[in-house]
Amino acid sequence: MKLTVFGATGGIGQEIVRQALASGHEVTAVVRDPARLTVTGTRLTVLRADLTDPEALRGAVAGRDAVLSGLGARTRADAGVAARLTRSVLTAMDAERTRRLLVVSAAPLGPVPEGQALVDRAVLSVVNSVLKDVYADLRVMESDLAASGTDWTSVRPPKLTDKRGTGQYRRVVGGTPPRGRSLARADVAHAMLAMIDDPATVKQGVGVAY
Repeated sequence: MKLTVFGATGGIGQEIVRQALASGHEVTAVVRDPARLTVTGTRLTVLRADLTDPEALRGAVAGRDAVLSGLGARTRADAGVAARLTRSVLTAMDAERTRRLLVVSAAPLGPVPEGQALVDRAVLSVVNSVLKDVYADLRVMESDLAASGTDWTSVRPPKLTDKRGTGQYRRVVGGTPPRGRSLARADVAHAMLAMIDDPATVKQGVGVAY
């Protein structure tokens, strides 16, 4: 497949690029600073672009089988980045009639699983309070996805780690895995790539966790 990856210099984005190339896909990585992308490959094209300008992104998404985004706030001070930059991607995709889009969101945006332990509910409450601005940004992003004409999927992992990916995780379409407390960035990337051609995940939030 021909794939475009936004946020390609981030932890999840670089994993998406690396795993996609290893699977034989052609990848265009859209970045602001090419020096930060450590992945290389003969099927990799690196495109430097202003992510706030939809016109500058049209060439990156034209004719692609899917677009995958790891865009999001790296710190609380970055709140607002996910919605603002994803809106640029959506505008560019609409102009080029590119349909498939998968983005990274977060587990707290999904429903609380039935039977969730009190300790997990307490932790979630604290996290929601601390990161309320980041999650508000992601809610705006998901609202924009729902209003768009794309075949979107919002992938919602819990706490992210840099551990080695296992490929062994739980996935709940439209829900949240109970007691799902962490997921490696490598497995978030694995899950996103696996969902590209899965019709059950289209226009859905998908919870993923160990």
